[in-house]
Amino acid sequence: MYALIKRWCDIGLALVLLLAGAVPLAIIAMLIKCTSRGPVIFWSDRIGRYNRIFKMAKFRTMRMDTPQLATHLMKRPQDYLTKIGGVLRTSSLDELPQLFNVLKGDMSFVGPRPALFNQDDLVALRTRLGIDRLVPGVTGWAQVNGRDDLPIPVKVDFDAYYLQHRSLFLDFRILLLTLIKVARKEGVQH
Repeated sequence: MYALIKRWCDIGLALVLLLAGAVPLAIIAMLIKCTSRGPVIFWSDRIGRYNRIFKMAKFRTMRMDTPQLATHLMKRPQDYLTKIGGVLRTSSLDELPQLFNVLKGDMSFVGPRPALFNQDDLVALRTRLGIDRLVPGVTGWAQVNGRDDLPIPVKVDFDAYYLQHRSLFLDFRILLLTLIKVARKEGVQH
């Protein structure tokens, strides 16, 4: 029952946010197009439920010559940011296109953040603990407890906690804490 209610909440909230955010989404898209070469949307290969690869949408914040690595593995990720990339990342506005992934069912609003296709260590740890059974989220328990600042084993511990304690109440709490973290720009690497 939880999964069905969660899915309907995801669809309803995504539709409301897409309708309410249509103008800001269009403005961000125009700003990206006017300030850098390349597409507005970056499609990242990510690991989804049951370790299936899916294409996750994000507003493009990095130059076209950026290596396909997790930000924490790059020596100077800020060197690859576009003119407005830093603002989009610290405000988390680059995540808005994931609303389409939520509608499609590849993602939920709350769940473990989807790993990059080449984060084998993260995927292996999650698989061993059964976390791969969860639909990945736009935000999650690890994000509100440290986000990019957490080492992978600690992220996985938070993901395991979420797997064992997931509920609509915990999802609501994570969404509320996410709004607070985003407003404070906490735990973001650019």
